[in-house]
Amino acid sequence: MGANEQHDVVIIGGGVAGLIAANRAAQLGMTVIVLEKGTAEKYLCNTRFTGGSLHICHRDIMHDEAVLQQAIRDNTAGYVTEDFALLIARNGRRVVRWLQDEGLKFMRASASEHHRWVLAPPGRSKPGVDWEGRAGDVLLQRLERQLKQRGGAILRGAHAQSLLSEGGRCVGVAALHAGARQSFRAHAVIIADGGFQGNADMMRQYVTKHPERIKQRGAGTGHGDGLRMAQALGAAVSNLEPFYGHVLSRDAFTNDLLWPYPLLDALVTAGILVNGRGERFADEGRGGVYVANAIARLDDPLSAVCIFDRDIWEQPGARELVPPNPNLPAVGGTLHKADDLNTLAGLAGLPAAALKAAVTGYNRALSAATQGSSDPLPLTPERRTLRYKPMPIAKPPFFAVPVASGITYTMGGLSIDLHTQVVRGDGAPIDGLYAAGIAAGGLEGGPQIGYVAGLARCGVTALTAAEHIATQVKPA
Repeated sequence: MGANEQHDVVIIGGGVAGLIAANRAAQLGMTVIVLEKGTAEKYLCNTRFTGGSLHICHRDIMHDEAVLQQAIRDNTAGYVTEDFALLIARNGRRVVRWLQDEGLKFMRASASEHHRWVLAPPGRSKPGVDWEGRAGDVLLQRLERQLKQRGGAILRGAHAQSLLSEGGRCVGVAALHAGARQSFRAHAVIIADGGFQGNADMMRQYVTKHPERIKQRGAGTGHGDGLRMAQALGAAVSNLEPFYGHVLSRDAFTNDLLWPYPLLDALVTAGILVNGRGERFADEGRGGVYVANAIARLDDPLSAVCIFDRDIWEQPGARELVPPNPNLPAVGGTLHKADDLNTLAGLAGLPAAALKAAVTGYNRALSAATQGSSDPLPLTPERRTLRYKPMPIAKPPFFAVPVASGITYTMGGLSIDLHTQVVRGDGAPIDGLYAAGIAAGGLEGGPQIGYVAGLARCGVTALTAAEHIATQVKPA
């Protein structure tokens, strides 16, 4: 390859967003190259680890667009603009159909609405990391073959360093490859290198005081390179603090069978979560993604403990595809168990009086709610009840699980317009520069940490970017 290659489109990142965008651009007659910093044949990225479910706000992605738009509005408390919500709601189903046309298979993984469209074979089958030959791995292999057949290429070991700019327009990418700096000039560049969850300095700046105490439940390969390079050209960014993640066993730091599954969200949303002082510190009723963020923001993110009883363990704790009951103890996760709260506090290293006060106050508020009081429960912090049903902590044995925050990807990213063009602070687009997938911000998150969809978000923005570029450039 030459030192100054010319392409119609250069894409930074070979995950699901990058390869969908690359294939769509090639379908539309453009020359494409994907710069992927991973060197292995099956380079690691979050797509390899995905469970493979395409949904929007846990609703069926094929649902009526008005319903999906309202779900996005509700989940993000209006943080995602109406135009972006409509873009995702309207085009999510098209991502599924496009992938089917590319030869990908889907299955229904469970009776849950958000498991209606899951890449086959699914990536969520047992505790621990189980990705080879599944969901995202199959997707990436298939899309790479398709890209090569269309004349495109993936250049492994190509680490993007900076964006090339002329007269305020992005005209390519400078990257290190095989120890040498190489320029890849293009009519348009798509940044699709994911979030910055693997960048400890950025995580410390935006997300948590202690990034080393947050468990990576993805590949951890997103380092925010695209974000940094685009900001150097004057790009604006969206709210960078929230992230998508789940609650894991604290033992996941030393036991690979405890991440990315089983999730402990179902235990948290039915029971309570306390800090090292035995006090509740977050609204468990907002769900596992919200709680994972709350744990990350503790002075010590490794001090949180989930408290629940027998009914919670035997009911919601046993209902997930890879449920904590029985998988947590079966693969070596800590599960403290006692017939009374004093003994449980001792086992979990918590102040007994504070723990008993937290459980008693929670049970009292829940009992009052069953007698007609309104949502949320009158607790500090308050506890919502409409989305996730809280259950009393009353039937022994009682349980305590030391937990950790597991991060999959950061939600914030580069500010974009409806064509996924990266914009400056004044809203004007940077000509020739686009963002797709997790690199594109404003599509979920916000102050309420509203989760919308990972795979659907990636697919919609990737197709949108490629199709807009096709209207703007003359193929080489």
